[in-house]
Amino acid sequence: MSGPQYYFAGQPTGFVPPVDVLGRGTNANLAAPEPLQVLTTLDDVRSATRRAIAGAQRLLSIYTLDLEPQLYEQSAFLELIKRFLLSHSFAKVRLLTHRPIPYTSPNKLAAMRRRLSGHIEIRTVNPQFAARTSGLLIADSKAIVYRAQVTSWEGVAGFEQPPIAKLYLQEFDEMWIASVPKY
Repeated sequence: MSGPQYYFAGQPTGFVPPVDVLGRGTNANLAAPEPLQVLTTLDDVRSATRRAIAGAQRLLSIYTLDLEPQLYEQSAFLELIKRFLLSHSFAKVRLLTHRPIPYTSPNKLAAMRRRLSGHIEIRTVNPQFAARTSGLLIADSKAIVYRAQVTSWEGVAGFEQPPIAKLYLQEFDEMWIASVPKY
């Protein structure tokens, strides 16, 4: 008789994985994570952002200093956001910025917020997080576009990277909750 076989020690011969709540079996059908993509130019960041949004189903979380017009004011980006929000009934976009964005701002994303008010929310970051200079976009806790410095286009993008995206989404959620508007 062999010793005990632990879950992390491998699968015993003839092992049938348990059925999860949805009846789909274990995570064997999940896509393998792709290697991280290095971003060096504005075009790299734009294409990674478009790819992350195209794969999103429910939630986009964006952290930026000032809605970076070179990135978030482009018609291709705005069209993807509009398509994302209109094609998924419970979709939501959360934007966290350093500078307040007035409701009547001429910014195109702010204008889209006025039209799709239940789907786009913009908050100003709590002062305790004001020293943070990174920029990021997280799509459904599985894809991330991250730049350590918002002043630079250098960064990384990961698609089908749930562990990394979830880690940064937790940080984003902390900042989001701490940045609740005071009425």
